[in-house]
Amino acid sequence: MKRTTRSPRATTTLRRAVAAGAVLLTVLAAATVPAASASAEGPDREEIYRDLGVADQPVDYVVLVDTSGSMKAKGRYGTVRSTLRTFLGGLTRADHVALITFDDRPEARYIGSAGDPAKIVARLPEAPDPDGGTDIGAALDLALRELERSDAASVASVVMLTDGRHQPPRGSGYPTSSGAPWTALRKRAEALGARTALAGYALPLASGASGAERLGDVVGNTLVLRPGSIQDLGSYLQRAGDSTRARSAARLLAEDRGKGVTASWEPTGPRDLTTGSATASVTFRSAARHLPLTVSGARLSAAGATLGISGLPTRLTLGPGESRTYPVRLAGGPDGGGLPYRRTEEASAVLRVSGRVSSPWQRALAPDVDLKVPGAVAVGGGPLTVRAETGSALLLPGILLGLLAVLVPAWLRWRSVNRPLLSGALIVVPVFEGGVPGRIALSGRRVAFQPREGGHGTVRGRRRRGADGPRTELLIRYVPQGATGRPDRVICAPGARAVVGGLSFTHRPDSGPAPAPGTAGPGTGGAR
Repeated sequence: MKRTTRSPRATTTLRRAVAAGAVLLTVLAAATVPAASASAEGPDREEIYRDLGVADQPVDYVVLVDTSGSMKAKGRYGTVRSTLRTFLGGLTRADHVALITFDDRPEARYIGSAGDPAKIVARLPEAPDPDGGTDIGAALDLALRELERSDAASVASVVMLTDGRHQPPRGSGYPTSSGAPWTALRKRAEALGARTALAGYALPLASGASGAERLGDVVGNTLVLRPGSIQDLGSYLQRAGDSTRARSAARLLAEDRGKGVTASWEPTGPRDLTTGSATASVTFRSAARHLPLTVSGARLSAAGATLGISGLPTRLTLGPGESRTYPVRLAGGPDGGGLPYRRTEEASAVLRVSGRVSSPWQRALAPDVDLKVPGAVAVGGGPLTVRAETGSALLLPGILLGLLAVLVPAWLRWRSVNRPLLSGALIVVPVFEGGVPGRIALSGRRVAFQPREGGHGTVRGRRRRGADGPRTELLIRYVPQGATGRPDRVICAPGARAVVGGLSFTHRPDSGPAPAPGTAGPGTGGAR
């Protein structure tokens, strides 16, 4: 196999080619990065104009071309003819063009649709008038008359191309560059500007061409574009066209100024947060008719209830007039303060939205179109009702059991002191009449009795501590027969005798002797 031997010069050349290729790849890679990031920043103007339908919005163009003798110098007139064709090619059939030449007097060469640039340019004279002057005032008068027609568009541009200054012929209505005729022109332009978006673009084609500035004296919103040379005329005409399309876009977007995004709860009824979480829905609505809107850093919160709200994307994009509903999760609930007994708590959660509203069109349209998008999300609709069962179901039973644990022993203690069990018997004898004794058997905690002498009464006990220790005294209440008012009462010590209502009551701790036969029935008592 034959080995190929390279010369040192060939090797050096190869190395240089490889290095140059690497540099070229690096440059190309670097050039693609800005393009990618630019596309990520949002659409460009052409895409926006297409989405807005700017091409479908008619625009009035009045193109004033100087055809005085000086335009023949340095090929200016030929350049104007060729570049005008390119400029007109960027217009649409919906646009209206008035092509006017002016020297000693203005003349409308073409008035109609902008659909055929070649046809329009062909209406220009083959060469400028070698003896013609420059009556800019008369040209502007004809331009305004064209824009004052009843079917004029809402956006209008006056484009003036001249290489000289105002030099009218004798008998012109505008003999000088100022004065009452120019004031009248300016007032007419102001009246036009009140109902249309009127702008002027003046292109002086030679140094010292002050005539272009006369357009600014009449049309207040005039931009003077100064090409560095006649060869730059095409790009400057393109700038005038771009500016006019921007004004058309601004006209369309004017109704979206100050319109942003509104958020509201979906009216789905009260949300139950007994388990600590629930779902709800939030709707974002764009009030813009043409403008897409974006909410960045979106976050939801609520006033009036302790709620955490999650599930909303941090970046939302809404098309013109679009509404989007997002499901979200609620965590927390009404403030269950106070005693922790079982109950239903309700609260009204007022929606709060944080985030920045912008439009992906803002960067591309600035500074020509100021969208004035409200930076904050507005909140509409009413609050969301949230409810939850709070507290413990065992609290009230626990409280009741606790009260019973305290009250029952206290009641038992009270009953053992004030309602002790009775024992023994009471022997009942009339004090003054004598007679057969009656007997009342004592049992239970209270005994009602009816002695044979008539009337009725009760006996209960109460415990008292004496010198000999605790004892049970008897509290005897008795109402004699025929008596009214409160019963008489007396206390009888154990084993003692007490008198009340004319009856003597003697306590027998044991059962005591039985009463005489035939006397027990009426004198017995009933235990309670």
